[in-house]
Amino acid sequence: MAAYHRPGLRNLFDDSPTPHIAHPPHTHRRDYYLAADGSFRGGGEGGLGVIIETRDGEPVARLSVPDRVPDNNVAEYRALHLGLDVLAARAPPSARVGVLVDHDDLAANVNRAILAGEASGYRPPHPFRVPDAAEHHWRGIRARLHGFAELRAARICSAENPAHPLANTPGQYAHVNAEADRCVLPSASLEPEEEQVPPPSRANRHASD
Repeated sequence: MAAYHRPGLRNLFDDSPTPHIAHPPHTHRRDYYLAADGSFRGGGEGGLGVIIETRDGEPVARLSVPDRVPDNNVAEYRALHLGLDVLAARAPPSARVGVLVDHDDLAANVNRAILAGEASGYRPPHPFRVPDAAEHHWRGIRARLHGFAELRAARICSAENPAHPLANTPGQYAHVNAEADRCVLPSASLEPEEEQVPPPSRANRHASD
């Protein structure tokens, strides 16, 4: 389990599975954490929620945006596309990023794309499963993924996603969009390295599907 005193997004990332990529103990050493969520309420009405923090828990951005989407799947992709665009504008290319989403296929697709970028031929270890209506946003997401030094996505429960209320009730949280733009760098200090021996499920190797 993650240490209780760590910032919220970092705790969630540490304790959540990262599909297709093993989760060794050092992976909590991200520079930024991004939680994204999309909602669909029928009739094309929906919302996008994004929260970005440094590893120290310093807020970088919060967004709660009403949107018109055809379904919930597209809303999830649009939310992550928005969050990565915002982070790319405020973080250096050397940033290591932890992404948190509550959509199984989206988390898996992000990590497949990362693995494909590390291999010759840019072919994922497993086929992408992207809704047809989200293809445009998936292309935008992939264009952003390799603009950071490191990135991986963790799958969290919807009830634990702090971006969930921002996406579901954008009218109630519209005030967060007026927050001043921040380009916050995480502190240079990190916790001392501790010798850790991970269980086989979290060994420092690629996980099987």
